Amino acid sequence: MKDKIYEIFQRIGRSFMVPIAILPIVGFLLGIGSSFTNQSTIDLYNLQGILGKGHFLYGVFFTFKNVSKIIFSNIPIIFAVGVAGGMAKKQKEVAALSAMISYFVMNSTISSLLRLFNYVDKNNTPTSALSSGAVDNVCGIVTLQTGVLGGIIVGLGVAALHNKFYRIKLPNAISFFGGARFVPIISIITYFFVGVIMFYVWPIVQSCILSLGYIITKSSYLGTLLFGIIKRLLIPLGLHHVFYIPFWQTPLGGTVKVGNKMISGAQNIFFAQLSDLNHVSKFSMDATRFFSGEYIFMMFGLPGAALAIYQCAKKENKEKVAGIMVSAALASILTGITEPIEFAFLFVAPVLFGIHVLLAGSAYVVAQLLHITICFTFSAGAIDFILFGILPGNSRTNWILVIPVGIIYFILYNRIFKFVILKFDIKTMGREDKKMKVDSSEIIDKSDDVRIFEVTQTKEIVAALGGKKNITDLDCCATRLRVNLVKKELLNKNLLKGTGATGVVLKGKSVQIIYGPRVTVIKSDIEEYLERCPNVEINTTGIDEEIHEKSKKRCNKKPSKVVTILSPMEGEALELSKCHDEAFAQGMMGEGALVTPKDEYVYAPDDGLVGFIFDTNHAIGFLTDQGISLLIHVGIDTMKLDGKGIEILVDVGQKVKKGDAIMHLDLDYLKNHTETISSPIICTDASDNMDIKLLASGKVKALEPLFDIYFYR
Repeated sequence: MKDKIYEIFQRIGRSFMVPIAILPIVGFLLGIGSSFTNQSTIDLYNLQGILGKGHFLYGVFFTFKNVSKIIFSNIPIIFAVGVAGGMAKKQKEVAALSAMISYFVMNSTISSLLRLFNYVDKNNTPTSALSSGAVDNVCGIVTLQTGVLGGIIVGLGVAALHNKFYRIKLPNAISFFGGARFVPIISIITYFFVGVIMFYVWPIVQSCILSLGYIITKSSYLGTLLFGIIKRLLIPLGLHHVFYIPFWQTPLGGTVKVGNKMISGAQNIFFAQLSDLNHVSKFSMDATRFFSGEYIFMMFGLPGAALAIYQCAKKENKEKVAGIMVSAALASILTGITEPIEFAFLFVAPVLFGIHVLLAGSAYVVAQLLHITICFTFSAGAIDFILFGILPGNSRTNWILVIPVGIIYFILYNRIFKFVILKFDIKTMGREDKKMKVDSSEIIDKSDDVRIFEVTQTKEIVAALGGKKNITDLDCCATRLRVNLVKKELLNKNLLKGTGATGVVLKGKSVQIIYGPRVTVIKSDIEEYLERCPNVEINTTGIDEEIHEKSKKRCNKKPSKVVTILSPMEGEALELSKCHDEAFAQGMMGEGALVTPKDEYVYAPDDGLVGFIFDTNHAIGFLTDQGISLLIHVGIDTMKLDGKGIEILVDVGQKVKKGDAIMHLDLDYLKNHTETISSPIICTDASDNMDIKLLASGKVKALEPLFDIYFYR
């Protein structure tokens, strides 16, 4: 039961990432739009001549502000649509449309009841029966102020209805309304009744939330400390989105009057004050205490921890650790994405994560003590720091204090982490007993001069998850691949880490694999691969031991014969695994290399016989006098060209000498009419007693060594 609940909350958390993902660009527009149209900013920097009213740039920034304000004003419906689409298992677009319709139905129902029971007068002003700020105007509908929670209620409910009914079969007479078409129908009916329930229940909820928000606000520094600690503690579970969103978007984060309107939610308060031309004083401390502290440990503290990990690495591993930690630190500094650093020490040293949690929590309190009032859209990186800290002016944000405090936290993180790592001999990155491995193709050791286990990253990830049949759900957030499994025992954590994952979290049958910001590309690659790979279960248990044993045997055994295959063309040589075609990339057609031609002629790589020629001229089969069967395949999907752009210069069965021209390519035509001209050169009769080692990487001339074939008895 606990695992099921965890799985549900994990899916809710990742569905929040859909609407949250739009906030950075919207916040960017609002940040520069509000800053450069704010009269106090214009006066402070003497910019009246270029940014004063009536000037072109003022109009541009004024438009930026209004465009972004409309997004922030309608975040609830964006959450409704985003959460429904994110939680839906299939046909997400139907769920998203149903959520939008349901949101309007729910609020229209509430609006009708407000009028019927005289909770609002003819001018849509709330009567004494409702508390101040209880009513809002949502897309022209006067309704109760349900905020983002209202959107989430719609999103989650519609997603549940969608997943239950999108495949429903109805009687023949009304079968047209079956399947996905039934979802908006049942959603409309359901959210009519939800609207009725909300009319009676939500005023009570509003009162309770306001009271809870009041308590948290009055708890001041203790409340801030607890917020910071809990948010970081939830990072490993991926449930932090569920925790902080209510503080950002509901009265739990405070309620403040901005202009003539009551604004609820810490983030909403900040942006309302930022966009209010009359608000020239310091931003709300009660709202920004949920944000400001993150700049201190994300831009300064965690990079200090990354430096400590590098400093403590073994000398022979420092270069590799530096490459990883520098990129992770830059991600944290610029964008506020911290998982690449946190997961570098979370699992190997939970004590370090505990120290990090306490330091991070204290940073929130320090920011509050110093009256630093900076917000952010997505996370506390340098981009948001400039937009929402520096540009609004130090008088409103106290941004200048972040620098000295940040330097102190950089030193604290660095010294504490370094001391603990060395004192307790913690095996952080680069301190492992075995030789460090960061590339999945470097299995066992670089000294092993045969390629034993080289497959594409995508195929390797799917195999490590137990195969397509073992995967029930696949998604990702900003840094993590999130997967639900049928059998958790088929998960191979070691194999996943070999694909570049910095951490693997298994909870029940739900697994999170941390890849950092590139995870969205990895997810897309996996989804594309899953559409065409076999629906089978794969057991990789013990594969590491098999690879190790095979490596030992090969390392201790000399090949009986080595045959060098020359490149049939001039161009750029790559590993075959880089091929755009999965069949070639995975070695299904044989092993070899990939060459992108730079010259118009293709030559016989050895003395031999032309075995076959495809009707569409795109490939030639070649048998060398040494008995090696080769396939020279020009480009990918070139068979669709029906022979155009490729001229065959030999006949089937013809004997040729090494260096004889066998094909002529119209490279300009091929580049313009096919996906890629990168050409697989493969040995088609590779077997278990053969291994292939790529010799050329980068520029290669025709008839230069391309790869070696090792034969073992």
